[in-house]
Amino acid sequence: MSKSRLAAIDIGTNSIRCIVVEVDQQGRYTILDDEKATVRLGENLAASGAISAAAFARAVDAMSRIRKLIDGLKVSEVEAVATSAVRSASNGDELVAVLTRELGREIKVISGDEEAELVARSVRHNFDMSGKRYMIIDIGGGSVEIMSAVANHVESCFSLELGAVRMTDRFINSDPVRDPEIAKLRRFVRSELKAAFAEKRPTVQTFIGSGGTITTLASMVMNMRRQTYTTSHGFEVLRSEVVHLLAMLVRKDVKSLRNVPGLNPDRADIIVAGFVVIDELMKYFGANMMLINERGIREGLIISCMKRMNLLPDMAVPRNWKESILEFARSCRFDEPHSRHVAKVSLSIYDSLWKEFGLKKNDRRLLEAAALLHDVGYFISYNSHHKHSHHLIRHADLFGFSPREREMMALIARYHRKSLPKKKHPEYYRLEPKDQQTVSRLGGILRLSDGLDRRRSGLVEVVALKRSGLDFSFKLLGTEDISVEVFGGNAKKDLFEKAFDGNVIFEL
Repeated sequence: MSKSRLAAIDIGTNSIRCIVVEVDQQGRYTILDDEKATVRLGENLAASGAISAAAFARAVDAMSRIRKLIDGLKVSEVEAVATSAVRSASNGDELVAVLTRELGREIKVISGDEEAELVARSVRHNFDMSGKRYMIIDIGGGSVEIMSAVANHVESCFSLELGAVRMTDRFINSDPVRDPEIAKLRRFVRSELKAAFAEKRPTVQTFIGSGGTITTLASMVMNMRRQTYTTSHGFEVLRSEVVHLLAMLVRKDVKSLRNVPGLNPDRADIIVAGFVVIDELMKYFGANMMLINERGIREGLIISCMKRMNLLPDMAVPRNWKESILEFARSCRFDEPHSRHVAKVSLSIYDSLWKEFGLKKNDRRLLEAAALLHDVGYFISYNSHHKHSHHLIRHADLFGFSPREREMMALIARYHRKSLPKKKHPEYYRLEPKDQQTVSRLGGILRLSDGLDRRRSGLVEVVALKRSGLDFSFKLLGTEDISVEVFGGNAKKDLFEKAFDGNVIFEL
């Protein structure tokens, strides 16, 4: 199958970033490289009105390196854009001309509205927000793009010059920052928001955020929670966590900030202004949660390029989580009839237990997904395939799941065989106690269901489940002799019995 290599370059106020991907004919892409150069085009831009000679030189040097990267990777198509700093600088056109020559390809200077549309494309590609009202924000070094959306429809779009570098240059002059500077910055952000949303202020519960300030926030919250997910994409951050982090940051000088866990030292001098903007945005629109979109503008550029090359399926039809799960499972050549049957049995058990044990609606989705994926580790090796399944699921790009959900799903799949959850398993031990309990219970259901399909023939159904004291009686129906399946169920009932504190009895 032929594949194309594409690159997207975002020349921003704080950094120049380049992503290189390989795309197949079905519109699936794999990231080959993700290059970032902190060039600070916005440095002193507010005062001078021009990009400094030093920043100009850093940008040219970065573009020279990017040119060698994309040529070496044999990239066929490049989408390159410049944003806020270049738009507003008196010598922005001169810089674009020099960078265009250095890159050997066209660089477009795009408007704030065009930036917002690229971000919105990335969000639609990554998040299922059907039936929900939410706000999309992208915080760059120079500007902030804000979109009000319902489902897949963007209602309004604004680009405000509230970027982290621009706000730092304009309002932050002390180290550590002084309270009057923060107060003045907050008043300015609020006045800009009131002017932009003079007619109507949307109220939303959820933000979907992208940009370096946002991904830094996710990294810091992850460290604060002592979580070690493989990605921050889809990670959930509460406004209370923004408030607590900001209160800690404003007390430190830049030297101390460079040692804060999760904070890139290159961003230490602009992070306070960036977090103030996030806090004011969430407060103004009444949002309590931020979902992290790691991809943003560059992915929007990749999607635009893919559409131009007819490599992208019709995006009018939203993706859903189950399609994503099955697509991934099939790429690992899973045993589909067995996995679907185990999922069916697992869900029938869940449906008999959820109310009594306080299981959540989303737990059912995690159980079904883990059941469909529990054997994908065979793709690597039979030996320890439960551990391979855990690894593959943790690192898979699965639509509609947060990093926390993906971690739980991977562990549920892991415990379908061999050892039970233990404190020496670091991924399990790092979970919150309530999540450990959920993993054990759902893992117990999956493990038992897998045992009841010992011959992978789909012979057994659980037609009734009754509880009497400590006994869980499973009424089984089989289309032929199912003694092997009953043996398999008895061999794998241990986690269920431990997680639900009872005894499993099979009735024929």
